[in-house]
Amino acid sequence: MALLITYTLIFASVLILVALGGCFSEHSGVINLGLEGIMVMGALGGALAMKFLPLTIPTFIYIILVMLCAVALGTAYSSLLAVASINFKADQTIVGTALNMLGTAAATVFVKAMNTAANPNNVSSEIEYVRPKAKFVTYIGKFEFNWFMLVTVIVLVVAYVVLYKTRFGLRLMACGEHPQAAASVGINVFKYRWAGVLISGAYGGLGGICYILAGVSIWKFEYGVAGFGFLALAVMIFGQWKPQRIALSALLFGFFRALGNTYSVFDFLANLHIPSTVYNMMPYIISLIVLALTSSRSRAPKAEGIPYDKGMR
Repeated sequence: MALLITYTLIFASVLILVALGGCFSEHSGVINLGLEGIMVMGALGGALAMKFLPLTIPTFIYIILVMLCAVALGTAYSSLLAVASINFKADQTIVGTALNMLGTAAATVFVKAMNTAANPNNVSSEIEYVRPKAKFVTYIGKFEFNWFMLVTVIVLVVAYVVLYKTRFGLRLMACGEHPQAAASVGINVFKYRWAGVLISGAYGGLGGICYILAGVSIWKFEYGVAGFGFLALAVMIFGQWKPQRIALSALLFGFFRALGNTYSVFDFLANLHIPSTVYNMMPYIISLIVLALTSSRSRAPKAEGIPYDKGMR
């Protein structure tokens, strides 16, 4: 049971972080389908930091530096979406899809080149972080506490306060609801949409490093992030673009994802003789069912996906 709770919370943490990123972007009016690629880039930034930072650094500072590297690379990568979708008014769906394809490919090529440069016989796309991972985990009895769980709670509270209690958040949402009306009162729609996309990149990058630290100590970047970017979009939609609902949705999806990692430890599940692949598919099956049942009642920001044109009214 402790293992199931641990995996549920860590997978829910990943989904909350990435879904909140998508939430900020879509509230500003930009659909971010590139969360998958952004997660890969954030994972790459964090993994490189764990590989090269000396372990003698105090744990708190070490964790902060790793997270900052993940956030920096995720934010930088998301700027490609901002340039294409906001400045050049490109189709946001196509741009997001391209970012997903490019992210995994670019990370794989970079890691292979780095490994080959260090050892010509090593052409793998993996980065090992066995010892650094220990800095992110502590045990409370049988429960494995990952520091990203605490970070997620903090980020969730901050996201709620920023969106609903600050001038910045209210203006950001105005840009996603009616950008022409927002511009008429002096709000710079381009600036706020850029901010929304970059924030989504920061959250997505943080979710990426959280994901690869979830259960393993070595990661092959050619694997990507197993569709968690798209799963986070489902969580965001099911959560109606609201942080508190996103958190509850993430716990539901995280639970079903955790079953794929822990089902064999429960006799009552193992005795059913259901293949592990079925449990691994469950969160994606659940996402399809949930979206099919709730999509008609979903209320997305009215102007999401529509390029802003000053001349439109």
